[in-house]
Amino acid sequence: MAEGRRLLLHGNEAVVEGALAAGMRFFAGYPITPSTEIAERCALRLPQVGGRFIQMEDELASMAAVIGASVVGVKAMTATSGPGFSLMQENIGYAALAEIPCVIVDVQRAGPSTGMPTSPSQGDYMQARWGTHGDHPIIVISPSSAQEAYFETIRAFTLSERLRVPVILLMDETVGHLREGVELLDASEAAASDRLARDDAEQAEKPYAVLPGEYVPRLSPFGQGALYNITGLIHDDRGFPTSSKEAADRLCRRIMEKIAMNAGEIERYESRHMEDAQVCVVSFGGTARAVQAAVDAARGDGIRVGLFRPITVWPFPEAALGRICGRVRDIVVAELNGGQMKMEVERVAAGRCRVHHLGRVNGAILTPGEILAAIREVAG
Repeated sequence: MAEGRRLLLHGNEAVVEGALAAGMRFFAGYPITPSTEIAERCALRLPQVGGRFIQMEDELASMAAVIGASVVGVKAMTATSGPGFSLMQENIGYAALAEIPCVIVDVQRAGPSTGMPTSPSQGDYMQARWGTHGDHPIIVISPSSAQEAYFETIRAFTLSERLRVPVILLMDETVGHLREGVELLDASEAAASDRLARDDAEQAEKPYAVLPGEYVPRLSPFGQGALYNITGLIHDDRGFPTSSKEAADRLCRRIMEKIAMNAGEIERYESRHMEDAQVCVVSFGGTARAVQAAVDAARGDGIRVGLFRPITVWPFPEAALGRICGRVRDIVVAELNGGQMKMEVERVAAGRCRVHHLGRVNGAILTPGEILAAIREVAG
């Protein structure tokens, strides 16, 4: 496939092209609607670039295989939907504590349980952050277009490799199956950052020792000269289990702080028409496309309304939204769930403005007309 071309791709296909541009050379997964096209395209494209595709027996094994590939230095990814995402959570927690870079794509569908396989939803929002147990670091990105799916997949690999953290690309069926023109970057522009490795064998034997002034330990590929241990237990600098309360406190705080310390690089959001807005609509993913159309229509009617769209949904861009909460009268949260992002918005608003919710849980989308009606009602 020639690079630098504009191709007609749907969001799932754009994810694969973004991952390949970022240097992904291993995919392990199990087919599940509506993410199956990602596995299918990886099966086609990875052999063309010297990569490896494996269809695993289930989602637990898929996540484990991705971790194994990453540990030996290969950029690795898997893709699934809600039911499979639930099965991956234990190993996502393992990757978070063991600080193993990997990218997980969740193309959401209506739930709970097996739900409505071909219908859109945004019901995995809280699960993406808190799905595995214990306090753990995670980054979650939610694109709203096929082009953004391409770019944000590249960024997901960059963040994952630099911070040694699992990164979740939280798609939804709407974006996954939306077909648009996508501009592909050339290799020099697209390549994601590589993880930092130790300089010598003695240092490499301490995969969790942090160099002065750094929050992220440097990881040398396993099997390339240095022996070290990896475990899902609380561990010391050499990766061996420890029951030291001091070591546990230091490790658990550091893996959370490496996200907080890099929030400025991690967080990304879109803000439209907020300069004079009295009403703000907060939305993400595919639903934000309908919100944008509704906001533009409301502006045409003279209503002072704007859009705030988190692209990085975890960590939540609370500082940026907090500034908005201090100057608008009302916020409408539009999402395809029962109010998951609304809870975060209410927390950030802290009573400074009124927060309303427009949600849906029946597998249908929110239309621009419905969102416009909600804006008019709130604007009075």
